[in-house]
Amino acid sequence: MTRSGIARIAVTGSTGLIGTALVRSLRADGHEVVRLVRRPARAGDEVEWDPRRGYVDTAGLVGCDAVVHLAGAGVGERRWNEAYKREIRDSRVLGTAAIAEAVASLDTPPKVLLCGTALGYYGDTGARAVDETAPAGEGFLPSVCVEWEDAAAAAEEAGIRVAYARTGLVVAREGGAWGRLFPLFRAGLGGRLGSGEQYWSFISLHDEVAALRHVLDTESLAGPVNLTAPDPVTNREVTSAMSRVLRRPALLHVPAPALRIALGDFASDVLGSQRVLPSRLLESGFRFAFPTIDTAIASAT
Repeated sequence: MTRSGIARIAVTGSTGLIGTALVRSLRADGHEVVRLVRRPARAGDEVEWDPRRGYVDTAGLVGCDAVVHLAGAGVGERRWNEAYKREIRDSRVLGTAAIAEAVASLDTPPKVLLCGTALGYYGDTGARAVDETAPAGEGFLPSVCVEWEDAAAAAEEAGIRVAYARTGLVVAREGGAWGRLFPLFRAGLGGRLGSGEQYWSFISLHDEVAALRHVLDTESLAGPVNLTAPDPVTNREVTSAMSRVLRRPALLHVPAPALRIALGDFASDVLGSQRVLPSRLLESGFRFAFPTIDTAIASAT
């Protein structure tokens, strides 16, 4: 799609870490991007929507070749309690349902709906490597991810190609988990979390955007697609790589009990292990620019 000519693409979550980089990349190549905003539209490239009310100004989606849905409350933005867990769930499930129903209602729907989801789908896999063939795990995030993806059913039923980009931990200095790690490690305050043996499935921001665009362009990619580098590493290895690339000591250790006090229920996901492989990306011909943890960190410095 984006390789064959100029496309009109709608994006939710366009002000987030991934959305900002994706919009910049698409526009740099001459594509027309319309951004869905949760307030009245103020510019020609804006479309109003309200995920909680299930409202989308569908007139703004007319003529779109693709819709990329990235919106959702930040998983690591606040300490988890029951109220914030509801916000995490509702922002994803209600938002996805609203977008799916909106595109399904169009006389000429987009060719593809690309929904950003998460590797949280798989739960804690320990040291066991899994790919898109693995079932959902157990716990809060897996249950949210299942509902999140199921909420796009209206688009699938309308014959739209729907893909779910299950994204790993994005290595970027601008935000996300690494946005918090970089300042700590640069100050010499970095260190392993918990045992350090838990696997982190990461992806550079550059490769995340390239992979999203690859999914948009690859008609054979529907359903789940893992967006994560091919060689997951443990938190201990992440700590060593950050120290090595940034040339700073990383001697500190944050014990599991302290994380549980600071993060609430979210601590179980920080301490959990996800060793996830991008089988469908690789099989479809995608090539990573920064496949290793050292190169991914270096790309963000």
